[in-house]
Amino acid sequence: MAGSYEAFADSPELRESYERCEQEMQRRSYWWWAATTWAPAAFQPPFWAVSAVLAEADRIADEGPPADRERSFARWRAETLAEVRSGRSEHPLRRAFVDTMRRWDLDVAVLEECLETLHADAAGPLAFAEFEDLRRYLRGASGTTFELIAPLIEARDSEAMRLLSVLAEALALVDIFEDLPEDLAQGRCYLPRADLRRLGLEIAHLGSGEGSEALDELVRLQVGRGRELLAQAALVTQMVGAEFRLGVQALLVGGRLRFDEIEILRSRVLAEGLDPMLPAGATRIRPLPLNAGPAPGHVAVIMDGNRRWAEQRGLPALEGHRSGELALGHLIYSALRLGIRHLSVYAFSTENWNRSLEELAPLFDTMADFLTESVERLQRLGVQVRWCGQRDRFDPSIASALALLESMTSNNSALMLTICADYGGREELAAAARALAAEAVAGTVRPEDIGPADLARHLYVPELPDVDLLIRTSGEQRISNFLPWQLAYAELVFDPVLWPDFGLSQLHNAVAVYAGRQRRFGADLPGRARPAKPARTG
Repeated sequence: MAGSYEAFADSPELRESYERCEQEMQRRSYWWWAATTWAPAAFQPPFWAVSAVLAEADRIADEGPPADRERSFARWRAETLAEVRSGRSEHPLRRAFVDTMRRWDLDVAVLEECLETLHADAAGPLAFAEFEDLRRYLRGASGTTFELIAPLIEARDSEAMRLLSVLAEALALVDIFEDLPEDLAQGRCYLPRADLRRLGLEIAHLGSGEGSEALDELVRLQVGRGRELLAQAALVTQMVGAEFRLGVQALLVGGRLRFDEIEILRSRVLAEGLDPMLPAGATRIRPLPLNAGPAPGHVAVIMDGNRRWAEQRGLPALEGHRSGELALGHLIYSALRLGIRHLSVYAFSTENWNRSLEELAPLFDTMADFLTESVERLQRLGVQVRWCGQRDRFDPSIASALALLESMTSNNSALMLTICADYGGREELAAAARALAAEAVAGTVRPEDIGPADLARHLYVPELPDVDLLIRTSGEQRISNFLPWQLAYAELVFDPVLWPDFGLSQLHNAVAVYAGRQRRFGADLPGRARPAKPARTG
């Protein structure tokens, strides 16, 4: 368990209820659970209690015949409110929820508004004429959830509450696409009727599985609205307590990623829905269909622009690095969604030691925390981690965290993630040359017999394949001493986006550029882009 349950040590039943809530959130919404783990450990259990109980309320409002749904939800609503008012519950989930409501003095009126909105949904299919009508429903059903937990994250003024609700509305719009095929089968359609009319569509067209320009436009319209809501909500990151900003930023980045997925799927999402970020019980993420051809086998990324991103927002450099860590987490997920098997990232170069101690000390602290907290997430995603770089100069906290990641993920195979830390390409080649020279002196190899494979087996990660696609963010157009051996035949894409804003959409675009290029590998005849073979290791 990731959270801290020390506050409930004197009540095993209460602790068990909080743990049950965490398990429910891991099962129901891995995305939301992962975002809350960025909060201080003591605050995670109350987040899970509120989220698990309201998610269960939403499930009851959604499942079964309409008459049964309404009766079941009315009973759940009455029991929940009665327990909150009495301050006692024996229900396995609601016990923790009632404790959270009492312990943090959360607003019962907000809870009542949420349950009232869900009750109306349970009573019968709702229809929304315009997008603003849909927004009012989303605010009542989901925005109230974020308003309820606002005191937990130190967001108390009215504007912060409003923007938290806007963020929740955007994320709820993602949920509509995730559940759309099931909702259509039950006679529900939450999309605005005016949009359908303007595009000449009927509800029956949505689940047909037949693509059309009108259906694609319907999806693009909702994606544009969702992104606009996220853009409005972005300011809220500076209106919550400092310890909670990273968690809110994780939700914003995650929302952007999900809208990227919807945009890539286009009208297919109407018939197929949107996969959860990691479905319950799954150990692999299903790749998105790519129209441009196969994905590159090995993508390397120079993650540039953290400090400029922070400067543009009037934030200290450390905030840029923290947001960059979130972007790395979403890059990993994006690579899995695009079917990429090898991903290498430039995390810290040998030249970065020249930065000031005032920047490096907190950077190393947050890097160590990020690596330690990533173990469970990377295990769940099936990612194997390898460290490429010098291993004797980092602080022990970082070195041990990287070594632990390597060890704990060594049996995973969905994605090979190579973290280049304290890495410099020239030094890597010099070290390999020194090792070969020592072999020559010892007589184990003759200088005239030395070939590329001999040098390759002395690289930091000998089995690392040649890079197919190199991406550098922030608009800079150089490789900066990054993997010179493996980049020999790589295609290069330079993206002007600063690293914390790089997401699935940008990765998808870079992969499309790669797929459209012709790679000759020194031959006369061009060929379509293809993954390069791994370098021989002897």
